[in-house]
Parts: sequence; C-alpha cells; structure tokens
Amino acid sequence: MGLLLYQLNLISNNKYLNHRKVGLSVLFLGPWLVATTTLLSVYSAHKGLISGKGDFLIVQNVMVTLETALFIALAFIFKKNRKLHGAFMLSTAILFMGIALFFTLISFAPQFRIEGPETFSRFGEAAFAASNVCVVAGLIFFLKALRNGWPMLLAGLFFYINEFIRQFLTEHNQIERLTETVGTLNQVFAFLASFLILFIILISTGIRKQHGTRSTG
Repeated sequence: MGLLLYQLNLISNNKYLNHRKVGLSVLFLGPWLVATTTLLSVYSAHKGLISGKGDFLIVQNVMVTLETALFIALAFIFKKNRKLHGAFMLSTAILFMGIALFFTLISFAPQFRIEGPETFSRFGEAAFAASNVCVVAGLIFFLKALRNGWPMLLAGLFFYINEFIRQFLTEHNQIERLTETVGTLNQVFAFLASFLILFIILISTGIRKQHGTRSTG
C-alpha cells in the first residue's frame, strides 16, 4: 500500500522517471506478496484439514492469490499504457481492501461478530457486505475512467465470482478435494514456487533490452 501511494505521488508530481525506477521494486515485492498469500492459503487449508473442520475461506484464499498475481502481471504487460497500468496496480488494493473489511466486520461490528455456532451465518453476511463495498468502489473508479477503469470494477466483482465458484464446487462436492490438495502442499515449496513463477513472468514481460537508434545523417 505504501508503494502504491508513493507511486501515485510521483505521478502527480510528473516524476515519471523516478516512478519507473521505483516501479522496478515490484519485480521483487509483487512475487513476494503473491508468495505470502500462497503460503497463508496453504497454511489455512492445512489447519482446516488437521482440525477436521475444513477451510471455509479456501476458495477466496486461492482465487484472490491467483487474481492478485494476474493483475500484477497484466500491469507489467500493459506498462506502456500508463492509465491501464495504474488501474491494474490499484486494483490489487481493492482486493486486499475486501479481505481487510471482511475481517474488520467479523471482529468489531456487533451485527457481524461470531458468538457461537448459531451465528456462523454472519460469516456470509460479512463477506456479502464487504463484497458490496468493493463493487461500489470499483464502480466509482470505472465511471470516472470508462476506458481504462474496468480493472477496478473487475477487482470488485472478483469476490462475487469467487463466491459463485465456491457454490459450484460445493454443489459438485469438490470443496474437500480442493482443501486437501492445497492443504497437503509443502509450505516452503509453495512459497518458493509461486515467487519464482511470478518473478519469471514479470522479468519476461517487464524488462526489455533497450536498442539504440541508428543515426541517419
């Protein structure tokens, strides 16, 4: 979040060269962020397997990790389109805003706090409320920039899409299989593999050899 804010400040002050230089840090921080969310997803699923209670966040955890990696990669692919590049990068903030808001609601908002088995339905209510906020935020950014703001709206809609995927997997009895697949992964391997995969993708799309122009006179 600090990096995004700093980059916005550089852009607002027309310091594009500094913006590009600082942006290279995403080559490391982007994969590190995705590797961290991958590790947390594996840990959460493993904990659910050990307890026998499952992991009710398995789909959101896995999908948000993949969606974050996708948006960071697309930001590098479209780096020459400054507005679209910025939209992809800022969209990752909407994803994490939704996660943060969900846990804030179930932790501090009385109407969403879990007080026993009879209130487990509040998990879904909190997730629905957080998703609505993200959609509204994404829609506002989209309406402000119809041509390049669509990644913001898509990021907000991801939580609805992920919930649809969860319902589909539940109806086909695949949630336990997904939890077992993720939960049995080696955590160190998952961290390193996800880091290296995205790092290689960013290197291949974000670093170009600069060819000098030949003089014609």
